[in-house]
Amino acid sequence: MTAEADTSELPKIAVDDPPQPPVNPTSSPVKRSRIGDLPMRVIYRILAVVTALVVAAVAAVVGFTYSGSSDQPGGQASGPIAAPSAATPPPGAGSSSAPSSSASPASASPESPAAPSPSSTVSPASAQGRSAAVVAALADPRVPGVPRDKRLARLPGKEHKSKRRLQDARSGVSLVRLAKPWKTFGASPFSTKQVLPKVKGQTTRAMFVSCPVPIKVQESPKDTALLAARWTLNHHPRGAEIAWTASQPIKDGWLLAYRVKYEVKSKLRFSMAAVAVTEIPAAKPAMVFVTIPDAQRKYWRDINVAISSIRPN
Repeated sequence: MTAEADTSELPKIAVDDPPQPPVNPTSSPVKRSRIGDLPMRVIYRILAVVTALVVAAVAAVVGFTYSGSSDQPGGQASGPIAAPSAATPPPGAGSSSAPSSSASPASASPESPAAPSPSSTVSPASAQGRSAAVVAALADPRVPGVPRDKRLARLPGKEHKSKRRLQDARSGVSLVRLAKPWKTFGASPFSTKQVLPKVKGQTTRAMFVSCPVPIKVQESPKDTALLAARWTLNHHPRGAEIAWTASQPIKDGWLLAYRVKYEVKSKLRFSMAAVAVTEIPAAKPAMVFVTIPDAQRKYWRDINVAISSIRPN
């Protein structure tokens, strides 16, 4: 009986023990997988936090850099660079430290041939609030910026005025008919035209003409006169350049006087010229233009006579 008891207990032990091992292998991988997932999530979060901190630091540095450059007079793009910002104030004529030097290229050099070259640097300040047509004229290297106001001086020579007058019905003005050797001539494309005899060996000719302004009328008579003066270069030799000598208001309009410099047969020559724009009620403004070459300088005083003779019809 004792031997049977021993043999019968052995199966119970063998039957109860085997089911437990498979439970442990199945439970342990679950715990290991959960433990393995947690570090990856933490790593991703740490990387996200680090990335956010780096982006914030870069943004702070960039913001500091641009805030510092905005204080520079040279503008945003050139602010961090010392040389461009230091070179910017003179052309704008806005520097309080050297106003005389910044204003001299536009005002002190109308008589010099080099005056038109800095027009591109002067024009942005001068063209503020002006039309696209005026901005284009100021960008023209033949036009040395907006002239400073200055009265027309009494030019040398002899006057050739008379009591006779010419009526310009198209323009709505009347003008003095200058005495001999001036004479009327075929007006086209103008309304009236007076000329001096040609000088032997010279291609340019003195003329005194009138017509409605051949350019777009501007809000300011001075701007209209500026465009008209530029247009008159079509009646001077190729390559002609303007140098302002006078700029003043006249009755119902504006006057610009200037030297026109050019080359004839590789020799530097010039003419004295003036253009006046006069507003006419219910009509396009009238333009009066007179030019006399240096070969006929003894007639320069007639420019004063011509301009002062403008009357509305």
